[in-house]
Amino acid sequence: MKKYWAELIGTFILVFVGTGAIMINDITGNVTHLGVGLSFGLVVMSMIYTIGDVSGCHINPAVTIAFWIAKKFEGKEVIPYILFQIAGGILASAVLNCILPEANTMGETLVKDGNWQQSFLLEFFLTFILMFVILNVSTGAKEKGIIAGTAIGAVVAFEATFAGPICGASMNPARSIAPALFGNPTYLWVYIVATTLGAILAVYACKLIQKEDCCKKC
Repeated sequence: MKKYWAELIGTFILVFVGTGAIMINDITGNVTHLGVGLSFGLVVMSMIYTIGDVSGCHINPAVTIAFWIAKKFEGKEVIPYILFQIAGGILASAVLNCILPEANTMGETLVKDGNWQQSFLLEFFLTFILMFVILNVSTGAKEKGIIAGTAIGAVVAFEATFAGPICGASMNPARSIAPALFGNPTYLWVYIVATTLGAILAVYACKLIQKEDCCKKC
């Protein structure tokens, strides 16, 4: 159960910090868009170094599914991981909703101007890039694994910074589901389907450049 609780707490902290930054910026204007992007990147990096050795620090259903397809994660753990991740995210949004009632947003990931196709493609490729980095930094030399948190956090930060204004740069179904339940659920399916498909494609891209047995650990 410890790894499940780690995923719940890790996802709680991710959503609390990331969407909390969006809400506080809405109230004060002081965080700025760059600050929001850095908040997401830094919290992901911190969680990897904090709970990575307990649960692997997926804190993202798309990542969990991709690890399973890559044979780096047991199938029986997929549903429990996803349920605890979503629960952690929802709990964070519930707490933020109580703490910051004056905010006009819950930090939802929203499609810009109703152009869901644009957001779908962005989320697909953003998650592909994120998962491609995750798989490659978790494969090979131990030294590479030591800097994994920094590399993955950096990807989240730069993707949230450059793509956030258009699609919200979710890359994570749990991150999108939680605030949508308290705010605007329109086009939520985009952030579930596109992110999952992007993460899955990254598995096959990783196999193109890594050894044949790179995805056969389970």
